[in-house]
Amino acid sequence: MRIVVLSGGIGGAKFLVGVRAHARAIGADVTAVVNVGDDVRLHGLQICPDLDSVMYTLGGAHDPERGWGRLGESWVVKQELAAYGVEPSWFGLGDKDIATHLVRTQMLAAGFPLSQVTAALCERWKPGLAMLPATDDRLETHVVVDVDGERKAIHFQEWWVRYRGEVPTHRFVFVGADAAKPAPGVVDAIAAADVVLIAPSNPVVSIAPILAVDPIRDAVAGGPAPVVGVSPIIGDSPIRGMADKCLATLGVEVSAAGVGALYGARTDNGLLDGWLVDTADAGAAVPGVSVRAVPLWMSSEEATAQMVADALSLAGVA
Repeated sequence: MRIVVLSGGIGGAKFLVGVRAHARAIGADVTAVVNVGDDVRLHGLQICPDLDSVMYTLGGAHDPERGWGRLGESWVVKQELAAYGVEPSWFGLGDKDIATHLVRTQMLAAGFPLSQVTAALCERWKPGLAMLPATDDRLETHVVVDVDGERKAIHFQEWWVRYRGEVPTHRFVFVGADAAKPAPGVVDAIAAADVVLIAPSNPVVSIAPILAVDPIRDAVAGGPAPVVGVSPIIGDSPIRGMADKCLATLGVEVSAAGVGALYGARTDNGLLDGWLVDTADAGAAVPGVSVRAVPLWMSSEEATAQMVADALSLAGVA
């Protein structure tokens, strides 16, 4: 069996741990197509937060308490930059993490595309699945906000890390998406998949940037594989992160049904054949989509692997 997962953020990384576990149990191959909309260049370094979250989490090196970054991280460089008064002071890079960004930036400067750089970094971390950036091209999520009496577009990282989304927010813009091409292997993996899973990642800023690359969306929506999504919302709250603030900006109800309707049914120019919701949302319905309620708390690898098994069952490929 061949499984493709659209993923981003910490929630997506945790979900992939369960996907990998279940795939090993049934002898399946997994390809993760990972969001790059969060990518940003700071202090001359190319930073890919979602790729690194997936890589570190699957490689056993992430910090489970913070939920991001490296375990046992130190912050000497951050402290030194602060002593020099270097901006941006709101974004901190750990010392171990900087090594990853240095390697990536050097390889990119030498002409290697992001997909090849990611593969090279994964040689160290052995994630146990194929990890592909959605695109090798520039694709950044920017946010139109009101700050200091001025309406302007800022990078998603500034909106998320500096302002915590607590500024008047009008829309999200995926800069470069119109010209971006899928990274090598992405469309082929989707075309060859037996099932495509949409991780319980933020639908607005983790999954939408992937789908903003039109050939990827077309491959998912028009491909032969059934598409099953996993709700990132339980009750009226996100499993983690600020999906509620992002959904509110779009005028989408913060609920499992609201996100399911945002993705839409494949029979109605959307994406989904199936939608997994938590047992707390057993009454949720999405027109044209098969909805099943199962426990969705990713409390352990085993619990998450069972979610994956439920998703495959809903897809009819278990």
